[in-house]
Amino acid sequence: MGLLTTTYQVKPNQEGFLFRDNVLERRLAPGRYEIWDLRRRTLLLTLPTTSRLLVITNQEVLTKDSIALRFSFTVLYRIADGARFLSQFELNQAATFGLLQQAEQRIQQAVQVAARNRIAGFQSEELPERRDELTDFTTPELLAQLADLGVVLEQAQLRDLTFPKSIQDLFSRHLEAKIRAKADLENARTAVATARALKNAADLMKGDDSLRFFQYLETITKIAAKGKHTFLVGDFPALPKG
Repeated sequence: MGLLTTTYQVKPNQEGFLFRDNVLERRLAPGRYEIWDLRRRTLLLTLPTTSRLLVITNQEVLTKDSIALRFSFTVLYRIADGARFLSQFELNQAATFGLLQQAEQRIQQAVQVAARNRIAGFQSEELPERRDELTDFTTPELLAQLADLGVVLEQAQLRDLTFPKSIQDLFSRHLEAKIRAKADLENARTAVATARALKNAADLMKGDDSLRFFQYLETITKIAAKGKHTFLVGDFPALPKG
């Protein structure tokens, strides 16, 4: 720092905003700057130009049928208009970290309201099957609201959804009953198909001497396999009496 200048640095992936006498004078790209500042009336604020991720956990919401759920979600945002962003908050010498904290609280609240409104529109029993519809919380209204902050919302997604233990048990029993009913239906269909096939075979054999003969041979083969037996097949002369 010289007698007549102040040295400022803007790091990579940041944008600098130079204020003189509390008025924005110019924007600064990453680099090192010697700013004419005889009376020390300048202030540099820097904002990230990269996307920032928020993870919000343990939020509570009531479904349409008044079941209390807990959920968490993620938010990915980027400061697109730094000047507009800075105009929304009170500035001070150590403003950057505090600015981001204030901004992220407002972003969190906005997305939280959108998420609650979305989840509250469902019955609790619908949620497991329609969870894909909850993946994205972004709406035109939410995007416009955050654009007023100079922020682009890149992602607002459901991370997890937790039902009360009692409701989880009910869902588990319901799923078990559905699986059991499906298995019983398949078994019944198999039994009906088997009975139909046997009936068709029996009807076919009624008028076919060849099939009855083959069945006769199969029966003899099964009996013979169980021990020693003597079978007489065909017509034989009667034995003499005496």
